[in-house]
Amino acid sequence: MRRRLVISYLLLMVLVLIALETPLAITLATRETDRVRADRLADATRFASLAGPALRGGTPGPLDNELRSYDALYGIGAAVVDRDRRTVAASESWQPAPGSHEALDTALSGQQASGPESVWPWVDGPIVVAVPINDGGEVLGAVVITTPADAVRRAVTVWWLALAGTGLLAVLACVLTAFGLAGWVLRPVTELDAVTHEIAEGDRGARVQHRLGPPELRRLAASFNHMADVVSDVMDRQRAFVAHASHQLRNPLTALRLRVEELGPSLTDADGRAEHQLALEETDRLALVLDALLTLARAERRENQRVTVDAAAVAASRVAAWDPLARHRRIALRLVAEDAPAYARTVPTAIDQALDALIDNAVKFSDAGGEVTVTVRHDGDGTALEVRDTGPGMTASQLGQATERFWRAPEVQNVDGAGLGLTIVAVLVDASDGRLTMRGGEPRGLVAGLWFPAPDAPAPTDPARGDAAPADPVSGAPADPVSGAPAAPARDDAAESLPAGAAER
Repeated sequence: MRRRLVISYLLLMVLVLIALETPLAITLATRETDRVRADRLADATRFASLAGPALRGGTPGPLDNELRSYDALYGIGAAVVDRDRRTVAASESWQPAPGSHEALDTALSGQQASGPESVWPWVDGPIVVAVPINDGGEVLGAVVITTPADAVRRAVTVWWLALAGTGLLAVLACVLTAFGLAGWVLRPVTELDAVTHEIAEGDRGARVQHRLGPPELRRLAASFNHMADVVSDVMDRQRAFVAHASHQLRNPLTALRLRVEELGPSLTDADGRAEHQLALEETDRLALVLDALLTLARAERRENQRVTVDAAAVAASRVAAWDPLARHRRIALRLVAEDAPAYARTVPTAIDQALDALIDNAVKFSDAGGEVTVTVRHDGDGTALEVRDTGPGMTASQLGQATERFWRAPEVQNVDGAGLGLTIVAVLVDASDGRLTMRGGEPRGLVAGLWFPAPDAPAPTDPARGDAAPADPVSGAPADPVSGAPAAPARDDAAESLPAGAAER
């Protein structure tokens, strides 16, 4: 847009220069030509006053000397002819030139003649003037002078070059001014575009400077900042409401479950005990939903905080945590990772919560005798993690809906869970500038992939040993190099581990 504005300013400036300098250039050429023509007409008139006696008496008299002196001094040829066009006297450099015949015709008819009207740099030819020689009203002959126009052409060319140079300077000044003016006008728009991208990337505190540019754009920037404040406030209120509602519902839910449990001993009917058990299971399910909502609200509230974690160490800890459940369900859970650390830059607890959700799904939906493999590897400028299972997998349409809130596949509606696990994974991965991919496995199953960017700087090192200090695999905070205990935690106070069983497809 800046280029288009500069081009429009430049085009307007060029049109103004053409409109101003073209008449001026024509006027300068005409003025230089008129000046020379006026001098030659005055010289021709003087020669005509001296040529009268020569034409009447048939003797040149002083006319020859005057013409020779004029030619020697100015290098201009002149001639005197009678009414029959016979040359009576002429200077040594006199040569008939284009236009001299027409000028003589006009002079012999009793009128002065001169041409051309203007000398142009690209046109050759002399300046020709002719005046009649009169005696008592009778035309006796004419004086014709041909002046080389080289000096006039040079003068006109110099003037035109000066005008062109002035125009170029004006165009250059216009370009510089146009760039400054366009930058001043577009700076708020450029900053608005940048801030919009920052807000879209998760920095809801980014705002536009509303004191730049024209008043209209200042008002636009102020309106945008107000809109961003309102939207941010609404989002904060929404997330706070979800978190507070989830938290506040725990107490009555706990009380309700206790009362339902107390009803158990008083039930003697088999059907009543079965319904009692179902009621207890529903309260447990509701507790899982509330925990998942609280975790989701806290995950969405994290902004701009990044920690460096060893993805391989986090994956090892999560595999070890889920291994007892996997063995209980007769599922092989194994980790494939390199010996070297695989550092990633994420929001706090992103990797461990994402792996909890994905491993939970993989173990839950794999049949006995199945296998779940967690892979960690370096991938370009980041770290990739992959959870592969041998369960039933999902169709292409189900993969597109898997990260929607409370969505669950139709065939697993009766399986415990809230349907928020993959939503939480997607939120954490997006907040970490990472990627979440899911695809079908071969020959069956589901492959869930995570990618997180690598840290900009190397991992913190132990100054005593020079090697990387271990990091807390959950929070990502570097461990104390002496005691090995986690240092001051860098995790969000609101971050907490995903509750088991809350992540559902």
